This record gives sequence, C-alpha cells and structure tokens, in this order.
Amino acid sequence: MSDTKTNGPVLAADGTPLKKSLARALRVEKTRALMLIAPLLIFVLISFIIPIVSMLFRSVDNRIVDETMPYTVAALKNWDASQGELPDEAVYAALARDMKAAAAEKSHTRIGGRLNYEESGFSSLFRKTGRVAKKFDLENGGPFKELLIDTHKDWGKVETWKTMQTHSVKFTNGYFLNAVDMKRTPDGAQVQDEDKRVLLKLFGRTMWMSLVITSLCVLLGYPVAWILANLPARQANLLMILVLLPFWTSLLVRTSAWKVMLQQQGVINDVLVWLGFLADDDRLIIINNATGTIIAMTHILLPFMILPMYSVMQTIQPTYLRAAKSLGATNWTAFWRVYFPQSIPGIGAGSILVFILAIGYYITPEIVGGNKGVFISNRIAYHISTSLNWGLAAALGSILLGAVLILYWAYDKIVGIDNVKLG
Repeated sequence: MSDTKTNGPVLAADGTPLKKSLARALRVEKTRALMLIAPLLIFVLISFIIPIVSMLFRSVDNRIVDETMPYTVAALKNWDASQGELPDEAVYAALARDMKAAAAEKSHTRIGGRLNYEESGFSSLFRKTGRVAKKFDLENGGPFKELLIDTHKDWGKVETWKTMQTHSVKFTNGYFLNAVDMKRTPDGAQVQDEDKRVLLKLFGRTMWMSLVITSLCVLLGYPVAWILANLPARQANLLMILVLLPFWTSLLVRTSAWKVMLQQQGVINDVLVWLGFLADDDRLIIINNATGTIIAMTHILLPFMILPMYSVMQTIQPTYLRAAKSLGATNWTAFWRVYFPQSIPGIGAGSILVFILAIGYYITPEIVGGNKGVFISNRIAYHISTSLNWGLAAALGSILLGAVLILYWAYDKIVGIDNVKLG
C-alpha cells in the first residue's frame, strides 16, 4: 500500500496530476502572453505581411485574360500558331461572343490595356472593337472573321493572335521576364529590343550607388559617432541635437534645398568660384546625375548611420584603451586592435539600415538624379502611378526584395547577424 502511494502520480492541491496541472498553467501563460502581443501581430500582418504577399501574387497573376475572354482562350488552345495561318471561324466567333459580353460590362478596355503592356496597339484595338461588339448578333450574325477584320485590320494579323495565345495563361512569368529585359513569346523567352533594355541597368545602378552611399555614410558617420560617444554629456547632447536636426525638416524640403545648392549657378559652385578653385565658365555639373543623387542621399541617410554606431560606442569602456596603452600599444594600435572591433556591431547595424533605405528611395533620385541618377524604385513608382502596369511593378519589387534577402543572408554568413547591435 505504501509503495503504491510512493510510485503513483504526484497530485496538485485540487487533486489533478501535477504534470497535467503544470501543462494547463503553462498554456494559460502562453495564451495571456499571446493576447498581450496580439495587437502588434495584427498590425504587422495588415501593414507588412499582407502587402508583401499581395505584391508577390500580383507579379504572376494573369487571370484577367482568362476571366474576360474564356471562350476565346479555350478556342485558341486548338490553334497551331506555328503554321502561320489565321485561326478558323470558330475562334473568331468565340472572340465576338467574349467581346460582346466584355463591352457590356465595360471590361474590354482592361484586357486591352493588359495586352498593350506586351505589344503596343492592343489598347486601341480593343477599344474600337468594343464599340462595334455591342451590335454583334451572335445568333444570326457572321461570318465573324470577316466582320472583325473589317472592324480592325489587326484581327487579320497572325501576330495579334499569337500574342493573345501566349498571354492567355492564368499565371505568367511574363512580368518577371519583362523585369529583367526579356519577354514572353510564342517561341519562349527572348531578349527585349535594345532600346527597351533599361531595367537591368537600373537594378545595377541602384545596387552600386546604394553601396557607395552606405560606404560614404560609414566614413563620414564614424568620426561623428566617436566624438559623440567620447565628449562630456553636455557637449554630446548639443551635438546630438545637430545630428537629429534634419529629422525635424521635411524630406522634400531637404531634397529641394540640395537641388538649389548643386546646380551650376548654385551655392556650392559659387563658393568654389569665389575661392578660386573653379573658373566661372568651368563650373561643376553635380545635378541631374549620379553625383547629385549620392551627395543628397548621403546627407539624408547619414543620421541613420550615426545613431546605431553611437549607441554601440557608448557601451565601450574607456578602460580597455587605457589598459592597451599601459601594455605598450600606440594610440593607433589601441584603436585598431581594441576599440574598432567592438564598434563593428554598430557599423553593421547602420550599414544594413542605410542600405535598405537607400535602395528603396525614389523622391531624392527623382528630384536631383535626372536621367542618370534615378533608381529602380523610380521605375516602380512610374508603373504604379503612370503606366498602371502593377504586375511589372510587383515583379520589380519582388526582385528587389529577393536581392535584399540575399544580401542579408550573405551578411549573416560573412559577419553574423548576431553581431549586429543597436546598443
């Protein structure tokens, strides 16, 4: 009897097994903790996760063609484009049926705009056909082949039907191909015409200039952060106000100010001419090019580099340097072998922050960059607000996101993300 009691389960005060009671208490604590962070999780989900998922989906979504013209898409599956002959009457009849329904719902302009991204002329083709399609007699009309060709001559071109067949899939890689200066064709992926190959160049420019801006911010920000960390509190606070002062000024105002300063008749050129470094007829061209973008963005992003480095440098004990000097190290050796390695986490944090901010900037490059200083983000903004090619904008954004993740992974492998600190 005594052995049974000894070997039996340990009971809680309410008579339930202690293990079960502890598990229940742990679940209650986890639920309580989850409820506390639930508002933040919901905010992140709505403002961050859902937009990213939506962007990734838009970059491959092509259902508008299949949903707007279902009969035409189905009929084109039996058409062999390689023969070089126009589709038969059944395909034209299916097109007439779809166009009549689309014109009634006023959705024919949407599909025309979608196909116009691939080949110019489709927008006007569908607008003109839509105006006539409302009068089609599907029961007694025909032959629709002659009727449609008379409506617009492009319906008599094999290339028009090839484009429609090629881009009638529900999910497409066409946007991603366009994003890397290629295009989806009936014969597979092909390189874009030379005058349309601009996006890869913009990607390369964005990455290169962002690295240059990040490097300049490190070079300019490190001495300032070191001075902030080693000055007495009163002077450090005053200098910190100067560092934070740009945050109290509108980004648009700061960028516009740089446009005034950088132009050939601007403040910088005037000062250099006044000092005798430049002749009046040999002023520097530092606006509407890559130089202007780098200068303006370095100034704007510099505080984002200084603050992480300063917060890490504050934690470095001065006694380490004194100990190194007492053991015979010079000032430079003590700095390079003792102080600098401890400040690397701050450099890493600032570099990641500045680089990610830099590749996504579009206001500053748009104002001071001209044609030679704009980033890929300017092209994304163009496709969202002007051309309304949201699929291509989503593909460009997805590639940019992928590039950032790859660089983040590489940084983690080389340096270690655990070594990044904000203080």
